[in-house]
Amino acid sequence: MKNIIYNKSKFIILEGLDGSGKTHACQLIKKILEKYKIPHIVIREPGGTPLAEKIRNLIKNFYTYEIINQKTILLLVYASRMQLIQNIIAPALKNNIWVISDRYELSSFAYQGGGFKIKKELIIFLKKIIVKSYLPDLTIYLDIIPKYALHRMIKRGKLDTIENNNINFFQRTRNTYLHLISKNKNSLTINANLKIDIVHQDIKNKLKKWLRTCKIYGTRG
Repeated sequence: MKNIIYNKSKFIILEGLDGSGKTHACQLIKKILEKYKIPHIVIREPGGTPLAEKIRNLIKNFYTYEIINQKTILLLVYASRMQLIQNIIAPALKNNIWVISDRYELSSFAYQGGGFKIKKELIIFLKKIIVKSYLPDLTIYLDIIPKYALHRMIKRGKLDTIENNNINFFQRTRNTYLHLISKNKNSLTINANLKIDIVHQDIKNKLKKWLRTCKIYGTRG
């Protein structure tokens, strides 16, 4: 295979409800970038650094500690995101390393804004302070209906704090995702309700087509 030459790094995000298959999709994209010999890293949100992983554990298991306000969770998510951007994402992109992330700031609008009904003005304010110019070049949204997502979550085992919400919560979250993605020109939507091999083939096809638009100098042997 000829190597395609790129003159800058890219930031690719996987978004969707829990149970939509984001983690497996990240590994699929990793393999594709490896075939193109593109240097890259795979991260997840919340998490990705030692401190951010501790914050992730608090968010997903806070019911074992005390009752917590949803705005507190939002602030914890953005604290984790700040660590990830400053310590991992920014240095990687600066050094021409592509970044694949399992979730990013769109999750805050969908889950905290849509699911938990926190006013979007607060989330926009935090985004302006913390995310700044570190925006994705491509967002791949795995769309799945809530009842299928919940079935997959239950099949995986014990539900965490976020996964333990009712179907109405996930419907609000999905509706918010759909609204945001419809306005995002740098996004691809994947039907994640189908069998995994069909989903992955769709991701491959659409991602490879997008990669061709990133081609800068042609090919070399």
